[in-house]
Amino acid sequence: MTETVAPFPRVEHQRAVFDDGIALDCGVAIAPLAVAYRTYGTLNAARSNAVLVCHALTGDQYVADKHPVTGRGGWWSNLIGPGKRVDTDRFFVICANVLGGCMGSTGPAEPRDGKDGEPWGTEFPPVTIRDMVRAQKRLVEHLGIERLLAVIGGSMGGMQVLEWAATYPDAVFAAAPIACATHHSAQNIAFHEVGRAAIHNDPDWKRGRYWEDGRIPAQGLAVARMVAHITYLSEAALTRKFGRRLRGNTSPTGALTFLEDVFEVESYLRYQGSSFVRRFDANSYLTITRAMDYFDLAAAHDGALHKAFTGTRTRFLVASFSSDWLFPTAQSREIVRALNAAAANTSFVEIASDKGHDAFLLEEPDFHAALGGFLVGAAERIGV
Repeated sequence: MTETVAPFPRVEHQRAVFDDGIALDCGVAIAPLAVAYRTYGTLNAARSNAVLVCHALTGDQYVADKHPVTGRGGWWSNLIGPGKRVDTDRFFVICANVLGGCMGSTGPAEPRDGKDGEPWGTEFPPVTIRDMVRAQKRLVEHLGIERLLAVIGGSMGGMQVLEWAATYPDAVFAAAPIACATHHSAQNIAFHEVGRAAIHNDPDWKRGRYWEDGRIPAQGLAVARMVAHITYLSEAALTRKFGRRLRGNTSPTGALTFLEDVFEVESYLRYQGSSFVRRFDANSYLTITRAMDYFDLAAAHDGALHKAFTGTRTRFLVASFSSDWLFPTAQSREIVRALNAAAANTSFVEIASDKGHDAFLLEEPDFHAALGGFLVGAAERIGV
């Protein structure tokens, strides 16, 4: 799969630019700092109804409206909007593209200051989940908001929620970390490394300077997406959707080929890979997967997870899904135990679902009801 299209989507995004930049955990300072974002609903006069949504690895700020590259609806539009569980008639919803992303925030695909418009590429410094949260905090302050009603997010977004609660507890009234963990397991790091290796071994990667040839490492990035997507689903979900169904009239007893899709599940994964390469930058993928791998909230607090939440006044809803093997319920229970040890106001729900990790993005009425009720309860608590 060789692509000759431009490697980065050229789209105008709503952005806040901070000339003084940001200091990263790695010791490097980035200036200026751009944070691309979207907002939905209206900020009330008291500036007390803001809900920050943190996106997952391959998400972006287009959480509830049409995506400018794919033309598809928002990735959480089943949950966020007028009259929905996250009601934009009541709440002011903010979603920012993470630092290191490729949809307008400062990252590997963005031009590097003083380099005549050349993108950062692999010279972009390593970032952490905490760096991402620092950038979001700058945006929230820029919007004139001192305390968020809530921060919510799933997967990598849930990691950001935990970091918000640990780093800026006085700026978060309620927090909902969903389908996530306080650190990446060795298995999750291993899956990420397979994806990174696929990108590195694509001949079009050109050691991260693929834009010079007007190409993208499409084959490697597609394989990375295919591998990751398998981890987002459960065996039950794959069996229900595809089973062992063959494509077209292909017969398992006929002439088999290794060069074409034979099974429906193969075609599905190839579609996921090919569509992904048209909206995501390979160097951003490398950067963000590393940020997830680095994340370890307990290690940042002397190995004692409860210390991350000591004295917190933030209210928590921790949610997991029964068939999620990427971030299993046991890891959510670890978060709950730490919150209980810190005497935090904590609710926990495990949603019965056979859809795997992606369940938090799909139609799950019980999950939607739990999250919606949690937000309404928080809002009523402070008179929103």
